[in-house]
Amino acid sequence: MSKYYSNGKLLFTGEYLVLDGAKSLALPTQFGQDLVISPIKEPQLVWGSFTVTGECWFEAVFDLPKLRLKNATFNSDVEGSAEFIAETLQTILTEARKLNPDFLQVDSGFVVKTNLNFPRNWGLGSSSTLINNIASWANVNAYDLLWNAFSGSGYDIACAQNNSPILYQLENHNTSQKPKVDSVEFNPSFKEELFFVYLNKKQNSREGIKRYKLYQSKKDNITIQKDIDEVSMITQEFLNVTSTKDLEKVMLEHERLIASIIQLNPIKEALFSDYFGAVKSLGAWGGDFILATGNEDSLNYFKEKGFYTVVPYSKMIL
Repeated sequence: MSKYYSNGKLLFTGEYLVLDGAKSLALPTQFGQDLVISPIKEPQLVWGSFTVTGECWFEAVFDLPKLRLKNATFNSDVEGSAEFIAETLQTILTEARKLNPDFLQVDSGFVVKTNLNFPRNWGLGSSSTLINNIASWANVNAYDLLWNAFSGSGYDIACAQNNSPILYQLENHNTSQKPKVDSVEFNPSFKEELFFVYLNKKQNSREGIKRYKLYQSKKDNITIQKDIDEVSMITQEFLNVTSTKDLEKVMLEHERLIASIIQLNPIKEALFSDYFGAVKSLGAWGGDFILATGNEDSLNYFKEKGFYTVVPYSKMIL
């Protein structure tokens, strides 16, 4: 039996602009996903994906070595279909084989189980942790697997592979992408005043990226570079904060910049205009988690607004 594990992720700074080479602060989470592989005699890949409560939400069987889908079931009435999920998995496995032609070229087979330790709708990286785990199993580069199978900046792959906060930047993003990952010290002394609030919906990052690219396409290269430089500077300011007040100032600065780029109201204006602390979107705007500064009264405030998942910083971040 073989087992692989990858960390989940949260993008603190540089949302959207990380795609264009901005320096961004990303934090691995205590939550993640594992991949457990057991050999069997039959030439099949028997796949099962399990939720944090141990329920199997997706099953599929592939013939080996051709990776031909035999059947699939999907226990969900929310998104997609069994065939769509199975074809997505098939794409990842096929691209992994292209990177390593020996992968899954066997006469026997495997039972594979994936286990999330966070709810699927939290948006902490159910896809990126899967891709990184499969890359580890196939002994291929996880960034290449991500970019060959799908798209994205790759910061989530970096979080999957690191156990401390990182600065992430795409170098030569207009030609051949090369991720630059540096471990950094980010452990605020005031972290008991920081909370993550789930907005009750998983955000489709592809839609947010599409909106971002639409507005950026109307700008000249000088203006775009100015945005990139500004968010990179704000990222550095995040690392230098020494108090909650300092952090709130930088959070507001970041929110104003991204709002001006994607032409959306910051989340505090949209949902929490009467909140006493600062609020910042994390990743694609409109869903998943936000960062909030606050105190013991914050939990009641967000619950009264209908947001019941409030996670303290120390229980979220590695």
